[in-house]
Amino acid sequence: MFVAPPGYQPVYNPSIPYVGPIYGGLRSGMSVYIQGVIPDEITRFNMNLQCGESEGSDIGFHFSPRFDNWDKVVFNSCQEGEWGSEEEIHNMPFSKGDAFEMVIIINQEGYQVTVNGQDLHTFNHRIPVERVNALQIGGDASIQTVNVIGGGNPAGDQIGGNLPVMDGQPIFNPPVPYTIVIPGGMSTKKTIVIRGMVPLGANRFSINFKVGSSGDIAFHLNPRVQERELVRNSFIGGSWETEEREISINPFLEGQYFDMSVRCGNQRFKVFVNGQHMCDFFHRFQNYNQIDTVELEGDVQISYVHF
Repeated sequence: MFVAPPGYQPVYNPSIPYVGPIYGGLRSGMSVYIQGVIPDEITRFNMNLQCGESEGSDIGFHFSPRFDNWDKVVFNSCQEGEWGSEEEIHNMPFSKGDAFEMVIIINQEGYQVTVNGQDLHTFNHRIPVERVNALQIGGDASIQTVNVIGGGNPAGDQIGGNLPVMDGQPIFNPPVPYTIVIPGGMSTKKTIVIRGMVPLGANRFSINFKVGSSGDIAFHLNPRVQERELVRNSFIGGSWETEEREISINPFLEGQYFDMSVRCGNQRFKVFVNGQHMCDFFHRFQNYNQIDTVELEGDVQISYVHF
């Protein structure tokens, strides 16, 4: 079974309040991805990027949507028990009863927050980001997925082998159709992570692992939403080969978010969705190291892609 290394292992359906480590700490270029649902009956919730997992730790970034007669989102920091000056916006990006996707991008200036693909606010650093090594979530929100992107334990190579190779920068909210060059081409242990949503009324979409020079598709992954099927195939030498349709789970439903990882092995691709193994696809294109492109097309909204 594919197990991502620390820093790439998503946390699914955490109990709230939640606190967990960020292995290796934060640094510029990393991102924190959070997916959840806002309950109909909500007062507020908060997310803290903080300098330790214990209560009372300094907080480098405090994010707090507050639902009252003056809906607002508050940003702040806390050092030695003292809160700094609040920054707030009144453009509430969350709606009661609705799902959301939130990304906190850490850059040289500060924490850049996007919600459902829209830029919300950038909070400038007040505490050195290298001190931040934990995430805390509290309040009324229901959280489905938490993932730190671009992290990883610096000593990870000494902890265990057989880890996926992830060496590219994440791509956020790409338009569809979209074509991505695989950094360094496909290789054993290389993993692609794709997160997105199947919109209402969707018919089908596809994710194609291709050889750019020939147009061959080594692995065609084709959720057919209305038929509730997941077709896998390959297109080699100008013709489609035999379809595969058996799956253990079908996570691609209208209005649902999905969190997919596709890992290349010596003999097959292994596909996991929402933390569960969904299917394998044995290599038909034997020179899989010639695969250099991923193509996204059809009825799908993509939040981010990461190699």
